[in-house]
Amino acid sequence: MNRHGIVTTIAVGGLVAWGSFALLAAPAQAAQKQRTHYAASHAYDGLWSVSIHTAYGPCDATYRYPARIVGGRVLQADSNFSYQISGAVVASGAIGVTVYRGGQSATGYGRLRGSSGSGRWSASGNMCYGTWSAMRRAAN
Repeated sequence: MNRHGIVTTIAVGGLVAWGSFALLAAPAQAAQKQRTHYAASHAYDGLWSVSIHTAYGPCDATYRYPARIVGGRVLQADSNFSYQISGAVVASGAIGVTVYRGGQSATGYGRLRGSSGSGRWSASGNMCYGTWSAMRRAAN
């Protein structure tokens, strides 16, 4: 991993899980409704493979990463606990994820449709940014 590898790793995790976008901007009551809505949505549950492509910045050019969606929540799909993921997908397929690692973070937004998805990501104050795509590998 190069010296910017941590940013790439953050971005990769972030792609899979672009999180709390709706929860961050919503009042407390709306946030509670959103959480309930996320928990009720199982349309995108399963194991996903996410491919990240850097368009700008010193991050690695591409990276592939696994993620798992359970009840609308985006979670880590492996046992690597060196990072944290907070994310959600709603019934329409809109997805948001935030990934934290080593004091840095990356966020991503996009949309899932059926067994695929795509969107945009950025890390560390736009130090790096690009696009991501995802394919569902297995349903839960």
